[in-house]
Amino acid sequence: MSKSLSNLGLIALLLVVIGLVLWRLPKVDLGHSEAFKRRRFWNWFPLGMTYAFLYFGRYNINEVTSGLGSKTDNAAFGTIFAVGAWVYGLAFIINGPLTDRLGGRATILLASAGAAVANAVMGVVVWAVMDGWQPPGGVVLWLAVLYGVDMYFQSFGAVSIVKVNAGWFHVRERGLQGGVFGILISLGIYFGYDWSKQLVKAFPQAPQWALFVPAAVLLAAFVWSYFLVRDTPEDAGHANFDVGDGEGVALAGAPKPERADVLQVFVTMLKNPVILIIVAIEFCTGFLRNGVMSWYPKFAIATGRQDDTVTNNWGLLLCTFGILGGMFAGVISDKVFHSRRGPVASVLYAGITLGAIVMFFALGASWVGWVLVFMALNYVGVHGMLSGTASADFGGRKNTGVAVGIIDGFVYLGTGLQSLLLGQLLPKGADAKIADNWSIWPQAMIPVAIIGLVLCTRVWNARAAGSTAH
Repeated sequence: MSKSLSNLGLIALLLVVIGLVLWRLPKVDLGHSEAFKRRRFWNWFPLGMTYAFLYFGRYNINEVTSGLGSKTDNAAFGTIFAVGAWVYGLAFIINGPLTDRLGGRATILLASAGAAVANAVMGVVVWAVMDGWQPPGGVVLWLAVLYGVDMYFQSFGAVSIVKVNAGWFHVRERGLQGGVFGILISLGIYFGYDWSKQLVKAFPQAPQWALFVPAAVLLAAFVWSYFLVRDTPEDAGHANFDVGDGEGVALAGAPKPERADVLQVFVTMLKNPVILIIVAIEFCTGFLRNGVMSWYPKFAIATGRQDDTVTNNWGLLLCTFGILGGMFAGVISDKVFHSRRGPVASVLYAGITLGAIVMFFALGASWVGWVLVFMALNYVGVHGMLSGTASADFGGRKNTGVAVGIIDGFVYLGTGLQSLLLGQLLPKGADAKIADNWSIWPQAMIPVAIIGLVLCTRVWNARAAGSTAH
């Protein structure tokens, strides 16, 4: 009974947080007709839910590998996730320009269909392995390759969203829409961890259902995106309009801005020392973010914490405190630091560093999970502050896919490094049951957090010219 009340309390907290975010976001009236606003809702909502469900087919691998029991270990999970993260991180070289060329509708369809098929095939492999099949080369090789395929298609998600919305929302409306999409993305983390966990619990001898169910959901997302999502208002029967991004009027027949290729945008970013620092910070953020998200469930299972509040509601807590982190970052950016991102990132990185240090000394404590939840609040805020700004400043409407892909790519390169490193260093077997044996986990994160904090202070006074992103 107390467990049910605790879960209901957390869900109520999530709803309150979402309500606060929606209440705080600025309301902008640009004279759009009610018909246009209704059609725009049925454009961004299915698009956003498709992206949220991509997370369901991405972070489910954590629970699936746990459900495989002795057939995988920490090193196996680390290798599988590292391959996927690096494929995701490097895919921007292809997928950023593809999204700019094909349009976000086409690529969100590619993302949902490709991820659905990859999850389904992984489900078949896991099913066969649980039935006694010994795959040539081993289950880790098969899952690593298939997860890499999954993550290649997953990497279309973020750039597709930004690409589509660039033609539907004026720059003055994008703060509102960014906040709403932040909620949907945070919900995706909830799906990926908690729904997957419940599926593995419901079918303890059949973890393949944590792959088959997301595959089915993503196929449904493909269908609704096909019928509802359009790249521009004109494609949906409404007039295009000037979105105010400094690249001219997005009207039929108007001169179209020149599209730079990935190398041109990358070189432009390399020439700006502030962006170089931001890219380095985001590499650290990727290392720390998934160092928290991916390994706490493994730690909790190994050390016998399966039934505590944090473990049972890991995805929900990451979702709730992630939204709070983004909201907190936005408030202090606007109200305290006059829209400068460097000071906000510095405050948040100080929180991450403090959390990692406390975590080192508190691994054996029953409340250590809450320390990691606090760290999540901080790293989500950093990611929202920095990645969106860089992509908005250097992408523009025609090159958004390339710029977003580059920034997001470095986040996942950092993710892949931590996954491979910690997968090899963390304890295995009986040693993993002792919390103190996991001390290398915070030890690996503390220096990266300090480096990120120092880098954040280097952009303390930086202000992106003409940027409207938060």
